Amino acid sequence: MAIPTSSQTIGPFFRAALERPAWSDLTREGVAGEGVRIEGTVYDGDRTPVPDALLELWQADANGSYTHADGRFRGFGRACTDHDGRFWFRTIVPGPVPGANGAVQAPHANLTIFARGLLKRLVTRIYFGDHAEENVRDPLLASIEDAAVRATLIAPRTEHAGGIPVYTFDVVLQGAGETAFLAI
Repeated sequence: MAIPTSSQTIGPFFRAALERPAWSDLTREGVAGEGVRIEGTVYDGDRTPVPDALLELWQADANGSYTHADGRFRGFGRACTDHDGRFWFRTIVPGPVPGANGAVQAPHANLTIFARGLLKRLVTRIYFGDHAEENVRDPLLASIEDAAVRATLIAPRTEHAGGIPVYTFDVVLQGAGETAFLAI
């Protein structure tokens, strides 16, 4: 008789086994589109930075396609947090993605978080703060009635010292200001 076993939480092996610093740069092979940096910090429920989280970013290309026909843009990146809980990705702003029933999704990146204490991965989205008109029409964002919860998915844009646009997206795993996570 099979006996079910519990899920496993992330452990220190994740960094040693899966950290590939080059993977946080989705533009490393040359790619069309507006180059940007997404950066942030992962916090636990006490607002303490999480120094051993692993994040995976999945996104469409500049044309809003996940097929990445040019072969240079993979649309996937991975980053580990540093000792201060910080992470970053170098990527491009994705194009709007076709959705169900003819609706168009605003440019966004899908983010998966693995961290200590989590039995299962968490999934969220990063929307770009300077795409307000598209964000208003996005079906997922429009389905979130609470403006404070909706705001946890929108990364504001600032300028980096090198002139590269930077979007800041902090992840709060639980408690006050918790990031909106998707039930997948």
